[in-house]
Amino acid sequence: MKKFLTTTAFAATAATSFAGPALADGHAACGEVSITEMDWASAAIVTNVAKFLMEQGYGCDVSAIPSATTPAMVSVAETGSPDIVTEVWTNGNPGYDELSAAGAIVTLADVLSDGGVQGFYVPTYLVEEHPELATVEGVLANPELIGGRLHSCPDGWACKNTTTAYARAAGFEEAGIEVFQHGSGETLATSMASAVENGEPWLGYYWEPTSIMGKYDMTQVDLGPFDQETFDCNSDPNCEEIGVTSYPVVPVKTVVTTTFQEEHPDLTELLNNVRFTNDQMGEVLAWQDDNSASVQEASVYFLTTYSDVWQEWVNDAARENLAALLQ
Repeated sequence: MKKFLTTTAFAATAATSFAGPALADGHAACGEVSITEMDWASAAIVTNVAKFLMEQGYGCDVSAIPSATTPAMVSVAETGSPDIVTEVWTNGNPGYDELSAAGAIVTLADVLSDGGVQGFYVPTYLVEEHPELATVEGVLANPELIGGRLHSCPDGWACKNTTTAYARAAGFEEAGIEVFQHGSGETLATSMASAVENGEPWLGYYWEPTSIMGKYDMTQVDLGPFDQETFDCNSDPNCEEIGVTSYPVVPVKTVVTTTFQEEHPDLTELLNNVRFTNDQMGEVLAWQDDNSASVQEASVYFLTTYSDVWQEWVNDAARENLAALLQ
């Protein structure tokens, strides 16, 4: 609670507590910058952390623009803005591919350094008691140990198709494992939380980084080697050549416009350094959820908890400016 109150107070005062001639000079040199604030939790954290560092460390006037991946790419193509697009999941993203090929954008860091991870998970306590459950072969041979059910995604989610196709190809039904399709993301998450908190069996699809994966100790089941062609077929409900393949690890990038890179080399260097591990992001998202905190409060929680991490991202001048706030 003390940590939460400190973080909340800091979030409320940080924007107005840092002033002085050095910042004013830096602000004049930096000017206005625009950055997307995507409509999912981890991307919002990335945006607000980067915004804070650019404003308080480099003296920029930063506008956060609410967006989603496709509208952001359309905006960049048509108007050349926003300057920075955070958390671009590059798989199956034609806008990203086209803008990259045209030289309109520059791809910087893997902002989620582990990539976007997805697959089937079981609680780690089950694997500790039954190590065979770490593989799909062990799951199929012991359906009772995972409760005889594979928790799947709701309609409209791509993972509903891939989960269903994998289960059919691997013979889950024949092994006595029901594919249970949840009606919403909330009930899927709740099923995991209820099982883990009660020490019960659970097997289901999920992804990282997310708050629930930051909160609970889960083990990813080895689904076998990855094959792109098979995965593409599994993703298409009309494809009949489904098969057994693991899920891909999706590169998650920070992207800037070519103009931004040319005009702001210091900020480009900063953004090329901004990288969160899935464990770090998951822990921050779990803290946000546990404390019913705002995005701004969660971002400041990261800044105060992981100061040794972000201090390696910024240059010497920005580090000196930020030291006055975060000491």
